[in-house]
Amino acid sequence: MTVTLWHILQFIVLIPVLGGSVYALLCLWAAGRFRRQAREHEGSKTRERAFAEWPPVTILKPVCGVEKHQRENLRSACVQDYPEFQVVFSVQDADDPALPLLYELREEFGTELVTVAVENIRAGTNGKINNMIGGLRHARHDVLVISDSDVRLNPDYLKTIVAPLGKADVGCVCTFYKAARADTWYEKVELLTLNADFISNVLFAHASGASRFCLGASAAIRRSTLEEIEGFEGLSDYLVEDYEMGRRVWAMGKKVAIVPYFVDTIVDLKNPSAWWNHQIYWDQNTRAARPFAFFSTALIRSVPFAFIFAAMRLFDPAGLAVLIGATGLRLVATALILGWGLRDGEGLRCLWLLPFRDLSSLATWLLAFTKKTTVWRGASFILTKDGRLVARNSGGGTTAPE
Repeated sequence: MTVTLWHILQFIVLIPVLGGSVYALLCLWAAGRFRRQAREHEGSKTRERAFAEWPPVTILKPVCGVEKHQRENLRSACVQDYPEFQVVFSVQDADDPALPLLYELREEFGTELVTVAVENIRAGTNGKINNMIGGLRHARHDVLVISDSDVRLNPDYLKTIVAPLGKADVGCVCTFYKAARADTWYEKVELLTLNADFISNVLFAHASGASRFCLGASAAIRRSTLEEIEGFEGLSDYLVEDYEMGRRVWAMGKKVAIVPYFVDTIVDLKNPSAWWNHQIYWDQNTRAARPFAFFSTALIRSVPFAFIFAAMRLFDPAGLAVLIGATGLRLVATALILGWGLRDGEGLRCLWLLPFRDLSSLATWLLAFTKKTTVWRGASFILTKDGRLVARNSGGGTTAPE
């Protein structure tokens, strides 16, 4: 009886191994479809104009503290190939250490282009939203582009992300993003979390229509649409504010357009502890936005469960065959997605860390269910069942995830 039960448990453990292996091939298919869409989009850019005249745009760049490659990242927003635009760098604290750099950029490009907003807004617990509310007070234009402070933009970015707003049924636009410039081993693991896991999942959701999403690190929306969904204030207590923004846009009868275009987000982690907390934070994001879908990801974690299967069999030939086969397929499929689908050479160079990343992800997946708090920029928050943030302590309760 004990042997039979043990065999049943082994069979159950094999289900995620098989599911994850099939899913890896589906993500490879999605990456191929993305490449075709990207080529078609690139070809159509020279033939189509969404507007008779490009509308003026305000880029909202919420900033909090000093970050790696910060000058290059922020400066990239100021050198766009676009007729008329404004860049608003916003901070919450008059003593923010990034302010000298922001003033330098304002001096370099002039006050017509660059605005520095220092506004201490406390509309809710989400610090990024509080920061953007302050920036919005200084925005001169109706079309708003949200771009995180660690995102680096190419000169054609504004035209690319604004163009779909020319269609009446589009309420919001976003682009894909991938991690870049990882230096330490834990930054490389973070890069793989984004590029080899999160983005693969997003590409599959986009290609298959399995879910609707909005990527808030790089998004465009009209001020009038934002007001219809209760403004930034209505998003100020949500951990995953971009998902909530997209959900509200869809609910009002408009769609979120996803442009087959990538921007880079620069990986900046100070130590392994910051990496570990951010891994849990990523999983808490997904759990808060789509709890059932997050729970079901247990069925596609091939490498951790292949390792468990091999351990259950004391790493006998059958156990090792499953572990080597699942790991090999995961590595090959991911290499093709990164190299062929995303043109991500940096991700390919980090690929040797993928098995470790996959094994550690099972632990953070479990913690995302059991931990009731989330940590970002040194502040701790309680995460409610509907995805809202509640400040855990008065000293850190006003700084929240970005």
